[in-house]
Amino acid sequence: MAAAYLAPQGIDLQAEMDKMQFADHPPQSSHTPATSSSNQPSRITLISSVRLPHRDPSTLWDISLSDAHISAITPASPSFYPPTSRLADPRVLPARGCFVAPSLCHPHIHIDKAFLLSSPRYADLAIETGTFDEAMKVTAAAKARFTHEDLLQRMGWCISESVAAGVGCMRAFVEVDRGVELRGVRAGLEVKERWKGKCEVQLCLFAQEQVFSGEERNRELMEEAVKMEGVEAVGSAPYVEGDKEKMKRNVEWIVEMALREGKHLDLHLDYNLDQAQEPLVWSVIEVLKKKDWTGRAAPGKTIVLGHCTRLTLFSKEEWKRLKIEVEDLPLHFVGLPTSDTFMMGRPGAGDDGCGQRVRGTLQVPRMITEYRLNATISINNVGNAFTPQGSCDPLNIACLGVGLYQAGTQRDAETLYECVSTRATAAIGYPASSMDVKEGDLPNLVIYGKPQDDEPHHYRRRRTLQDIVYDAGLDRILIKDGQRIAG
Repeated sequence: MAAAYLAPQGIDLQAEMDKMQFADHPPQSSHTPATSSSNQPSRITLISSVRLPHRDPSTLWDISLSDAHISAITPASPSFYPPTSRLADPRVLPARGCFVAPSLCHPHIHIDKAFLLSSPRYADLAIETGTFDEAMKVTAAAKARFTHEDLLQRMGWCISESVAAGVGCMRAFVEVDRGVELRGVRAGLEVKERWKGKCEVQLCLFAQEQVFSGEERNRELMEEAVKMEGVEAVGSAPYVEGDKEKMKRNVEWIVEMALREGKHLDLHLDYNLDQAQEPLVWSVIEVLKKKDWTGRAAPGKTIVLGHCTRLTLFSKEEWKRLKIEVEDLPLHFVGLPTSDTFMMGRPGAGDDGCGQRVRGTLQVPRMITEYRLNATISINNVGNAFTPQGSCDPLNIACLGVGLYQAGTQRDAETLYECVSTRATAAIGYPASSMDVKEGDLPNLVIYGKPQDDEPHHYRRRRTLQDIVYDAGLDRILIKDGQRIAG
């Protein structure tokens, strides 16, 4: 109403709001570096005096790096301080007892919808009920207002905060529908290029809205977007369709698109806790086999099924059947606990909300250890109506998992770290290092701690993966392809 009133007076209210929002931090153009000149990546050839996974925490090691791999791991000098000649070499990073592990990964994050709740542009679209229907409604209203500059800034915030946490690669969802059209894709392709060499941004086109329930334009836009250079994955949310038959048509369509265009496939699936609803996962596996995914898919292309909260109601026999049905499909499940626990298991009418309540999210550690399924965990959304809480740090999800999954043992901690690192990387089809950190691995690492501080006077050193998962701390250095990217 205010915009309509001011328009005849020559005042563009939204433009004025953009000026206020971006005054201190104007969106970068496509020609502006993603990091300042003082923060440009620097080549590292040696990380000295580190602690490593699966090795005695009382021992320290030197890691020699080349452009393509870890070239050597050798016992470190007894002193945290390397020789003076090494200190003068900017390619040498003295870690002084800090813990080093493989870099982190977001296998599932929506960068176009990040931080909507903290943007003045969308202040009128606040959460009132917290339901899924409300989230769909207010997010659709927000998408209609997206501008290129707004998308660039919020996407940039999301990637920048992720990199600072140690994320070296991510699957980044951008939605395509008649409301937002291709604005999210174009902005996503720009930030993907901007962060090239610092963070691998694997762009996934996502049909969040209906595509077979009277929304033909949404399908047309997806077919147009998938041809754009730089798009690497496609996905949809079949459960938003009007009925089961249209859900199955949605699955057939998006699977065929992935196969035809040589893309990864990512489905948001079975997002309910209704025992009466037949899980769609069985139909998805049937379609994948009928269309011969293993024979037709481009090399290295994977399938990821996200949410799948209905599967938490499975019996032991159903889990065993699922393992058998998956067979040799390159299929990975991703649990999204911050979103799932916010949306699922809400009290019904007449429920005072103080009793026992199901908090449906995939029991990922057990899926891995007991049923040998490929599974991982991720953030999903941050700062919007689907998930208002949380940050861009994958280790916050791993830490949450200790309590959520009651996974507190040493082996549990290692599994949770894998779920935000090596398992996550494998799920989106990128080559992953081993958790052992060994010669020949990719030089993609995170150093946890403050290398400039002595031990133990100024800073509590994390000595094991358990320490990292329980409480990683805030200080991290990201090494990607042998270069110091952040920290």
